[in-house]
Amino acid sequence: MDEELAALAGAGAVALVAAMATDLWQGTRNAFAALLNRTAGRRGRAAVEAQLDNNAALVRDAEAPAEVRRALLAFWTLELEGLLRQDPARREPLDRLVREVREAREAAAARGPLGRDGGGASGGAGHPAPAPPRLEQTNTARDSGTVFAVQGGDQPISGRDEANAQR
Repeated sequence: MDEELAALAGAGAVALVAAMATDLWQGTRNAFAALLNRTAGRRGRAAVEAQLDNNAALVRDAEAPAEVRRALLAFWTLELEGLLRQDPARREPLDRLVREVREAREAAAARGPLGRDGGGASGGAGHPAPAPPRLEQTNTARDSGTVFAVQGGDQPISGRDEANAQR
């Protein structure tokens, strides 16, 4: 079980770090931020997004992006292992995200040249930017229930207590 967890965390880290500073970054960043922040508030999400953006900037601005990616790979592997130990329910979404990023990278590589260090597709002239990872969400409200759902962003809810008081 621990080997499986470590392998999935490593694959997740590879997907995340490989997408940094490529055309796949924005979609991958948003999907990982959502995964990492299921239970965090707005502040927690902002902190994770800032960390992801800072890591991507390190890769983008580095003289040797492959070396930066190697260092970030170790960090994100440990982070994802901790996440999976803390919340095993995130295994399936992480596994799905890893597959989607891998498929997007393969499709982008088939359409055009790789980025300057082989980290991912660059799109380039005449090559469309690859689609971000596909996210799927199913929400169901029954009886008098209400669903508040969002992917890849924040959804502040206000006035809920006032609306319930008027019923």
